[in-house]
Amino acid sequence: MAKKGNRVQVILECTEHKNSGMPGTSRYITSKNKKNTPERIELKKYNDILKKVTLHKEIK
Repeated sequence: MAKKGNRVQVILECTEHKNSGMPGTSRYITSKNKKNTPERIELKKYNDILKKVTLHKEIK
């Protein structure tokens, strides 16, 4: 039997990098349980271009 699919892949994009106007993007791919967290997630992740930890928000 196949499992019911509550976990979905989401893309996290850096908010500071997006607003700075610098070329390139900082994105991470992770998964979340859409049953437990139906709203969009926000995590602090490392941005390699800005070389610091920034807030990444879920897109899509």
